[in-house]
Amino acid sequence: MDFSHFKSGSDIRGFALGDESNPLYMSDEMIMRCTAAFVLWLKAKSGKSRLYVSVGHDSRLSAQRIKNAVIKALVSNGVSVADCGLSSTPAMFMTTVEMGCDGSVQITASHHPKDRNGLKFFTRDGGLDGSDIADILKKAAEIPSPLGAENGESVPCDFMKRYAELLREMIINGVDASDRLHPLRGMKIVVDAGNGAGGFYARDVLEPLGADISGSLYLEPDGNFPNHAPNPENSEAMDCVSKATASAGADIGVIFDTDVDRAACVGKGGFEINRNRLVALASKVALDSCPGGTIVTDSVTSDGLAEFIAENGGKHLRFKRGYRNVINKQIELNESGIKCPLAMETSGHAAFAENYFLDDGAYLITKLIILSAALAKQSKSLESLIENLREPVEEKELRFKILSDNFRDEGEKLISFLENKAESISGWSVCPDNYEGIRIKTDSSCGNGWFLLRLSVHDPIAVLNSESDEEGGIIKMCSDILAAVSQADNIEMFDITALKNFVEKDGEI
Repeated sequence: MDFSHFKSGSDIRGFALGDESNPLYMSDEMIMRCTAAFVLWLKAKSGKSRLYVSVGHDSRLSAQRIKNAVIKALVSNGVSVADCGLSSTPAMFMTTVEMGCDGSVQITASHHPKDRNGLKFFTRDGGLDGSDIADILKKAAEIPSPLGAENGESVPCDFMKRYAELLREMIINGVDASDRLHPLRGMKIVVDAGNGAGGFYARDVLEPLGADISGSLYLEPDGNFPNHAPNPENSEAMDCVSKATASAGADIGVIFDTDVDRAACVGKGGFEINRNRLVALASKVALDSCPGGTIVTDSVTSDGLAEFIAENGGKHLRFKRGYRNVINKQIELNESGIKCPLAMETSGHAAFAENYFLDDGAYLITKLIILSAALAKQSKSLESLIENLREPVEEKELRFKILSDNFRDEGEKLISFLENKAESISGWSVCPDNYEGIRIKTDSSCGNGWFLLRLSVHDPIAVLNSESDEEGGIIKMCSDILAAVSQADNIEMFDITALKNFVEKDGEI
């Protein structure tokens, strides 16, 4: 029995609707084995023979089935269970802080399609790393049976009530209004929960504090996700919350992913604040309380963001894709004595050091709402803080499937080829401050910007990200890239149709 193919970075993921004819189907047996393996792992880590573990889930259609299997395995292995029901992922981590849980299991697949689901594990130290997940999946395949003979118990627990209270207290103390119990009175805030688990933020955090949430959208959980993908990176979703914010005349709009560990926002009039804009705004907030601090981001952030962070007195470390990668780097820096208040991906994962290094979309938005309330007193808006952020004229992402079982080896070989090739191409220079793939800066003759060829964190895919400071710059870059990679010995291992089409159609797609 081999469960290694269910590993997805620092999560376990697969298909949860359908049946076992799909090799990636998360059957009850598979789920119980992974849960029992987590118990073994957690006992070894904690040194405890009796454990207290919380279990929660987002709004997916398969959540109840998977939760039943998880709790069955926990209880039969002598674990006391807090059944938290519909919950955000950050709230499930917070059960280890507020309730003293030894561990936590969140059932979610983030923004992925409705037929997917997964298991995310936490301890008081945070989310598990990829190596921990690999260990758990190995144990899951080896244990004789996932069901033990011990008797634990499962008790319902409404922890989301406490979690919402913590966020309300944060706003009350942060805004410090004369009407202390209603610090958001007079503010209009649109929340788009995308039918995920984030509807609580409008009803249980903002509205009790006096905010007008009347323009909010899709607050009710619905695992069919009938309106749009619950994903702040999705252009349709951002367009939806942007239009709703403008239509409502709201001060700020908010959008969450399914399990609320990611977020983005919208300024007055529907001005979208996501990706580099959101990282810039969050960096400004972090640096205001930690002058001179280092901001860790993923590898695809723009040159303009690096300039913005420097202009605001900070240092920028552009690291790797993968939220656990940027968070682990943040922790490493702080432990070595380098102040690093924020680690953030352009996807919307934002971890503040002050908040247990936890990527929490609701915490990020709460910080921004507090800031928005303060700016309103000066007749200013959130977007005014990033008006000097230099943004690219063009940007593009192209993805190439790697046609090999040894996809990582083939990908690294192509990246190494391109790095060596760059030395002989006029107008290309390899960026020294790069930790993932190959990032090349191009001069005005070759596109006036930069491109990054990297491997996907999870999938057999090579990803090409590019930005240009001039119109028509990316087509110049891609033409040169196509000419270069076509000379690689292993290029037949890559489906570069998207790159060829883009070049042949002069950048029309």
